Amino acid sequence: MTASELPLEQQSALRFILGAARRRFWSHIVVLLSVMVAVGCSIGSQYAVKNMVNVLAAHRVDEVWLAFGLLAGLIAADNLAWRVGGWVAARAFVVVTGDIRRRLFNHMLGHSHGYFAERRPGMLAGRISATGNAVFRIESLTFWNVLPPLFAVFGAMLLLISVNAVMGLAVVVVALVLGVILKRLAEGGEALHKDYAVKAASVDGELVDVINNVGVVRAFGALRRERRRFAGRVGHEMDARQESLRYLEKLRIFHAVCTAGLTSALLAWTLHLWVLGRVSPGDVVLVTTLGFTVLHGTRDLAVALVEMVQDFARLTDALKALLVAHDMVDDPDAPPLDVRRGAISFRHIEFAYPDSDVLLRDFSLDIQPGEKIGLVGRSGSGKTTLLALLQRQFDLPEGQILIDGEDISTRTQASLAGAIAVVSQDVQLFHRSVLENIRYGKPSATDSEVRAAAEAAECMGFIRKLPDRFDTMVGERGMKLSGGQRQRIAIARAFLCDSPILLLDEATSALDSESEKSVQEALARLSHGRTVIAVAHRLSTVKDFDRIVVMEQGRIVDQGAPDALAARPGPYRDLLAHQGMQLV
Repeated sequence: MTASELPLEQQSALRFILGAARRRFWSHIVVLLSVMVAVGCSIGSQYAVKNMVNVLAAHRVDEVWLAFGLLAGLIAADNLAWRVGGWVAARAFVVVTGDIRRRLFNHMLGHSHGYFAERRPGMLAGRISATGNAVFRIESLTFWNVLPPLFAVFGAMLLLISVNAVMGLAVVVVALVLGVILKRLAEGGEALHKDYAVKAASVDGELVDVINNVGVVRAFGALRRERRRFAGRVGHEMDARQESLRYLEKLRIFHAVCTAGLTSALLAWTLHLWVLGRVSPGDVVLVTTLGFTVLHGTRDLAVALVEMVQDFARLTDALKALLVAHDMVDDPDAPPLDVRRGAISFRHIEFAYPDSDVLLRDFSLDIQPGEKIGLVGRSGSGKTTLLALLQRQFDLPEGQILIDGEDISTRTQASLAGAIAVVSQDVQLFHRSVLENIRYGKPSATDSEVRAAAEAAECMGFIRKLPDRFDTMVGERGMKLSGGQRQRIAIARAFLCDSPILLLDEATSALDSESEKSVQEALARLSHGRTVIAVAHRLSTVKDFDRIVVMEQGRIVDQGAPDALAARPGPYRDLLAHQGMQLV
């Protein structure tokens, strides 16, 4: 297996970049050759200047225009080569950035529910963007700020050797020693650069977190408190960035002093050789220009390398957070789940959330095809967790969940999702149009199918009143709609899915009486002919179900038909009395 074929989570930052660039191999080769030609012409033009000076000094009039043509041609080729490289890079570097963000996004979506529960959405989004930006900067720095001065310094040293071998070799040795020192000094600041990367990501996460919860901020009068908190986070980030930049500046000062002294010594050495008559006036000019090339080249190279250290620190931090191995992966040979009846069986389930006590203990439950089951009980008894496990948001340490006799852990997750429709209390809508949100349940649905689903979910009454009807944007998380409207769009989406299994998680608990009535009517139509499991605190929502399952502390303490449970003393009857409902 080659480096580029390694799974994303096993790739270092360098391998990750090389793997992305390899997809645009020939474009990068063209850019590299353009840089090499441009730098070669630039160094060659300095030799052409030397040649012209010697021609002028010797009064060789017949060679003046030839010398001029050589110099002008090299200058033109230098500029043209840069433009060719820039034109190709304008597409290649941007495409690589897009490829990287798509790959990271695709990898991130492959994570289980637990991964997202432990991380802030804003920080994840910020790190994907930061990764793309860091790779673009690294590629740009490599081709425009690292390779050109590197090639230029190398070419200048070769020309210096042609003037005086001892001088050229001395410069090579000094440059190598200086490079090693700068590299080690740059590595010494890696912790500072990583600290800045972490704090910058934290600021991004904090910003998105507050924006997503701005309603809570205003409701509790916490504007000033959040401003102080954010200012503190930004202050920490600024301090970390200043420390990082100051360290880089120290490196630049050290390099500037060393290279200035080296260039002065080089020029003095050449003038001494001219006094001795061992070099021509053109050689003096050549060494002078080459000295500046070495000075500016090594300076630019040092600056670019230390900047790349910063970018690699940000990239490494982002990849460390994003390229985590998936904890729930389909077996390569896993077949799709084939659901024809909708029978569900929970067998001896044991489950606990990370760092928590066991929630479900030896839990077993069989549900017949088309049966409507209501899960009731106190908060924390494991009802919503049971629905999450049925959707395979978490893998089970013990036990099995079967649908139509097939173990869901051995089937593809996509086919499992296609077999289950979900309507929950916290309806999640995209900041897209009403049409797009409903069609999300079936991307291939026609407009007429979407309209039929909206009719069945009793959405048309409010959709007709929206400014752009089906094309109306619903806002972030559906904020432009009421709770009842969001619920009905979720029901329409479930209608469009046409899945054999329906999960309802407190689907009406947050609604007013009028909204609840219309939503319940839509849910009744949606439930027809499907296997239904509903988590309910309002017992009125499941009074007409086939069976009620009462849960406490992760176990079933009672179950049966609603009327039968209401007729005998027990936990269900106690819950009815607590809610003031009529007892049988």
